Amino acid sequence: MRFIRWGVAGAVTVLLLAAGCGSDPPAEPGAAASTDPHTSHSAGSAPPPAPLRTGERFADIGLAQPYTPAAPNGGTDEYRCFLVDPKLTEPAYLTGSRFLPQNAAVVHHAIFYRLAPEQAKAATQVDAETPGEGWTCFGDTGVQGETAWVAHWAPGAGETLMPEGYGFAMPPGSKLVMQIHYNLLGAGDGGDTSDRSGMQMRLADGKAPLKPLETALAMAPIELPCEPGGTGPLCDREAAVADVAKRFGADSGEQVAQLVQWCSGGKPKPGNTQSCDQPVEEAGTIHMAAGHMHLLGRAIKVELNPGTAKAQTILDQPNYNFDDQALVPLAKPITVARGDTVRVTCTHDATLRAKLPQLKTLPSRYVVWGEGTSDEMCLGIMVMSKS
Repeated sequence: MRFIRWGVAGAVTVLLLAAGCGSDPPAEPGAAASTDPHTSHSAGSAPPPAPLRTGERFADIGLAQPYTPAAPNGGTDEYRCFLVDPKLTEPAYLTGSRFLPQNAAVVHHAIFYRLAPEQAKAATQVDAETPGEGWTCFGDTGVQGETAWVAHWAPGAGETLMPEGYGFAMPPGSKLVMQIHYNLLGAGDGGDTSDRSGMQMRLADGKAPLKPLETALAMAPIELPCEPGGTGPLCDREAAVADVAKRFGADSGEQVAQLVQWCSGGKPKPGNTQSCDQPVEEAGTIHMAAGHMHLLGRAIKVELNPGTAKAQTILDQPNYNFDDQALVPLAKPITVARGDTVRVTCTHDATLRAKLPQLKTLPSRYVVWGEGTSDEMCLGIMVMSKS
């Protein structure tokens, strides 16, 4: 996925991780946890949905036909977008979501984007012109203009409930792009990779006195050198960036450069830990948070105004677990003002490559930001309401 700087998540997009608030420092690179979440990865079954709250109803959307992913350009990942229609005839609010990954062996994550009417027409045309179900969409939806991120899923997440009194606005006729990241590393030889995933939406009446929500993103670059003793052509940074661009398109290579420019003045800073300060562009209140890294992630932290008298912790995961990702409410909502600073910090560990069945057979590489499961990300995701 690709991302924008702090602001409302739009046409440039992404995915996430489990959130919890605390004050413990990040784990040292390579430090072993008492229960190490990095030795294997699997997606468990999601718990049943919570009872409907007053005024809510369920609506199901998803794939009408199975889709079998095919990773292009010699990679092991495909991002596929599908146009889905909740058939809304009246205004509504999306107050919860429960994604149901039909083939958890290949589904890495899913994001749902609300389309404006003209965007829905464009997406319909793209879909019609592309063979098979949906269309390939590395990074974003492939639809021009801003699209509103209204729901997502990653391993370990069950149903996501918005706080009482809040929801994502869904005008009549709203359609969604369901973007699914398929990763074929864990499929196994001869395994069934077809998928027919969907989502159960929790909807409330659009005339209800709910406050609208939006999704904001903050991210940092990845500049992780090869593990000690690791060798090969992809241990060269330039070659690694070129490989990302080959697998996912030129925009992915540009994303790497943009993050370095924004966060470190254009000069890469190789190391296990990376951070980035981003200005808040819209005042509001953060109600929920999550973070996202891939299989080499050790720790992630998102802070507001660090190093000042107004410092607060939005998210702190000192022992990141890829299989325990859930967007969760903050213990207390956090108010942000225009001009505040959000810092996201991630620690990755290249030595984890030797522990993971999905990665241990792949060549060593200098890891940068990339859409694949064998690449990495550093992303803070916040659900907020405007002031």
